[in-house]
Amino acid sequence: MKNELKTKNETEYYFWLSFFTTLLTNQIPFQGARLLVKGRVHYSMALPIDSLVPFLPWMISVYLGCFIFWFLLYRLVAYLPREKADRFFCANLLAKAVIFLFYIFLPTKMTRPELTGTGFWDDCLRFMYWIDDADNLFPSLHCMIAWLCWLGVRGNRDVSLPWRISALVMAAAVCFSTLAIRQHVLLDVFGGILLSELCYALTALPALRGLYTAYADRWFRRLVPPRQADAG
Repeated sequence: MKNELKTKNETEYYFWLSFFTTLLTNQIPFQGARLLVKGRVHYSMALPIDSLVPFLPWMISVYLGCFIFWFLLYRLVAYLPREKADRFFCANLLAKAVIFLFYIFLPTKMTRPELTGTGFWDDCLRFMYWIDDADNLFPSLHCMIAWLCWLGVRGNRDVSLPWRISALVMAAAVCFSTLAIRQHVLLDVFGGILLSELCYALTALPALRGLYTAYADRWFRRLVPPRQADAG
């Protein structure tokens, strides 16, 4: 498996391994950082310009609906040549590690608006506010993932043009949605975008990208039956 995956089944194993790894590591920046900074001073990154962004509760449909798109795009990337797939998933983990450090050493918070509406989207947003505290904001993990999903296919001729355009449109929509539902401020958004660009650029280095390759290879051999792993 060290170079290219030999069969469709091998690629499926690779995808699910990578997908569940990203799911598990999503919790480390949020829950882990919250435990470590509990009781500490949290800072606001809000600027006067943030108030110019319209408040649109219905944009929570984009904020939450993007998870379906991300799942499909993760699967698409897993089927790309191994070097490109490893680079994408490695950048994802690297960015989360950096975000975790930011959440520890620069804990942030924001003030959310009072929800007075009674419509469907207001109720959805009210529920999200209830389950997700207004902290762990800079850089935005949501924006980092959204932008990284576009980077994973940007300029990639192995991916169809509609998918590449869709990834860019979704990335922009997600970034705006975080502002429109008052889940993040502008600095959080720009921080997430910049971090994804930086981490994706760094994983062009074979030595860094190779860390994920080694990780995936090790677990692949544990998960895939020997006959299937050697098939092809």
